[in-house]
Amino acid sequence: MEYMLKPDDLVGVTFWIISVAMIASTAFLFLEGNSVSKHWSTSVRVAGLVTLIAAVHYYYMRHVWITTGENPNVYRYIDWLLTVPLQMVEFYLILAAVGAATAGMFWRLLIGTLIMLTAGYLGEAGSINATVGFIVGMAGWIYILYEVFAGEAAQASASSNSEAQKSAFNAMKWIVSVGWSIYPIGYFLGYLAGGTDNNTLNMVYNLADFINKIAFGLVIWAAAKSESAKA
Repeated sequence: MEYMLKPDDLVGVTFWIISVAMIASTAFLFLEGNSVSKHWSTSVRVAGLVTLIAAVHYYYMRHVWITTGENPNVYRYIDWLLTVPLQMVEFYLILAAVGAATAGMFWRLLIGTLIMLTAGYLGEAGSINATVGFIVGMAGWIYILYEVFAGEAAQASASSNSEAQKSAFNAMKWIVSVGWSIYPIGYFLGYLAGGTDNNTLNMVYNLADFINKIAFGLVIWAAAKSESAKA
């Protein structure tokens, strides 16, 4: 049986639009990776890798949605387990581009991310108590926020002589705090506050991914272009 996207399926439309937008962002970032200095090219290409991975998963999530009407949680968390750690690596990479990164910083950001995502997935899947998953996941997120607002990463950024790096770091940390707040809110509404309808939950998650992944990459690209122009 062939399943088609219906014109009145707004959630399905967002899945499709976002998958295409992610592909376009990937092409842009990969191409632009050749036009920035070598110190920034890895950061820009990793941002493109994030949107590429997301594009593939959104294609499959769209298929799950239009054929079953169910939340594509497995694909969504696989996407997050791959892309979110890469986004955390970006904090390390932009600091490395100006010689201000350390290995400890890298591992703290990565471990905090894995704790946040693993707990969230296990809670949503029912493998652990939903409240426990929420609390542990929040702890991982708060740990990340501490690192980028007050920890070693924040201090390294503040001491950098690169205004472009500082600007990118500040924008990225606000995306991680304000933009990412949508995810625990969705978890809370869906699993701890009596539940919410699938349409609303997926619309919220989709729009959050659209902003958080693409904007994240464009912030890095803008900093890379600015810094490269001075070289």
